[in-house]
Amino acid sequence: MPIYEYRCPECSVFDLIRGMGEAPDAAPCPSCGTTSPRKMSAPHLSRAGSAQFRLIDDSKRSAHEPPVVTGLPGKGKNRPVYTANPLHQKLPRP
Repeated sequence: MPIYEYRCPECSVFDLIRGMGEAPDAAPCPSCGTTSPRKMSAPHLSRAGSAQFRLIDDSKRSAHEPPVVTGLPGKGKNRPVYTANPLHQKLPRP
């Protein structure tokens, strides 16, 4: 459900959660009861679940919190895989 903002002339800004298109142009302030007009505000759009957002977040995090190395490279599950193809045997190995 969308969140609508209202500005009370006596107090401050308050929010109301209403159905789409069901928000009145004015609503009573929850603090003082004064009729408050609806405020025009920017929509809150988010891409929080997108792969692009995760990539940006991981890049920022790795700049301040680099991963901890617990062993030598090439050991364990990150070990390079060699094929049985005879043509690959002629390639230089690390």
